[in-house]
Amino acid sequence: MAFMELRREVLKHNYNYLDELFKDNNIEWGIVTKLLCGNRTYLKEVIGLGVKQLCDSRVSNLKAIKSLAPEVETVYIKPPAKRAIRSIVKYADISLNTELYTIKILNEEAIRQRKVHKVIIMIEMGDLREGVLGEQLVDFYGSIFNLSNIEVIGIGTNLNCLYGIMPSQDKLIQLGLYKQLIEIKFGKKIPYVSGGSSVTIPLLVKRILPATVDHFRVGESLFFGKDLFTGKLIKGMKNGIFKLHAEIIELTEKPVVPVGEIGANLTGDTPEFDDSDLGKKTYRAILDIGILDISVDYLEPADKKIKISGATSDMIVVDLGTRKPRYRVGDTIELKLNYMGTLHIMNSNYIDKIII
Repeated sequence: MAFMELRREVLKHNYNYLDELFKDNNIEWGIVTKLLCGNRTYLKEVIGLGVKQLCDSRVSNLKAIKSLAPEVETVYIKPPAKRAIRSIVKYADISLNTELYTIKILNEEAIRQRKVHKVIIMIEMGDLREGVLGEQLVDFYGSIFNLSNIEVIGIGTNLNCLYGIMPSQDKLIQLGLYKQLIEIKFGKKIPYVSGGSSVTIPLLVKRILPATVDHFRVGESLFFGKDLFTGKLIKGMKNGIFKLHAEIIELTEKPVVPVGEIGANLTGDTPEFDDSDLGKKTYRAILDIGILDISVDYLEPADKKIKISGATSDMIVVDLGTRKPRYRVGDTIELKLNYMGTLHIMNSNYIDKIII
């Protein structure tokens, strides 16, 4: 049976590294938990680190967080949908916003719930996902400062997620200047410049991050230790928090080339084979996990001698080579995951999640 491990000590190591890095630079930060897909077992592990703020893009996940730790500050990290406003005000202390219409509805709901809802206004800085355009910023802020139950606590931006636009000193200096403009124009104090995410950490490590950036939202670098500029590990951090194991449910020596007329398979692809492989055989194993759980594009066997041959909805076929393998039916094979692969597995109710 396939299962996912979360390795507690590696998670704690990476958290302590980042927490110290941010404290040394007078930066507040929240952990982005959307990767965990609301899994209560894993959320408990994250909460147990002593976090003060958790960020997510699903209201159901924020609801789970509040049920486990009501004292933890929660942040809804995408522009709210109208139908979700009531739940967002209930379960999110802060939300990221780009639409005046939405903020007015948030204010109305906050009045009904007798709450003050905090907002961070996201600014478009080049990646063309969410964000208010710079030339519209002054009018935008002028329309929301007088809303009775809305507290503007920050200005922010998102980079790299859609078109891969990387953060730079110039972009983040500009974000800080926007903050200063708004503060001077309206005589208001804006505590957060939320310009930091996993992709921005290398600028901080190299000490080239503008001092005005004082808030980070971090997921991928915490869970994978990655420098998103280079794709390598950040010095001092570790990978291997998550490990996927799939059980071998069949292991047989079979031909390399299938027999019969080849047509389109389950996914609509028509496989091609090399005629030079006709008559050859290899040992093939079937694993108890499939496309329903994860795309094979997002994983690779930890044993480099093993190659993925293909997948169907509930099974993955791997090639173990021409020599009789050391594996047996009932053994498990470790599969390495990237961020998207982990997200898929966490979103699958068919894969057990355990703590190591």
